[in-house]
Amino acid sequence: MSKSKLEFILQMIDDIEYIVAQHNGIVTDALSHRISKPAILMSLLQIGEALGKMRFENELLNEYAKGAYNVRNFIAHDYEGVNMAIIENIVRTMLKPLKEVIVQTLKEK
Repeated sequence: MSKSKLEFILQMIDDIEYIVAQHNGIVTDALSHRISKPAILMSLLQIGEALGKMRFENELLNEYAKGAYNVRNFIAHDYEGVNMAIIENIVRTMLKPLKEVIVQTLKEK
């Protein structure tokens, strides 16, 4: 497991959180903004790419990795068909727990 890749993923999550904060914490506003939307999608793509190349002892992280890589493929191969409700759900509910697991994993190293 690469510490630098995990730190990169944390940076991408922080970037998404920053973008959403610029829209008063309203995820739907961030995802409908012409600059914020592609930035969030690219960050999710990068998270999926990085996680998809890693294997973990932590089963929860492996599950996140599989899901993130599936999202990455969805964004990369069907950009115009991306279901923004799914992306909104990911930003609202999955990034914070992923961040917590990564932070804990880095502490254990």
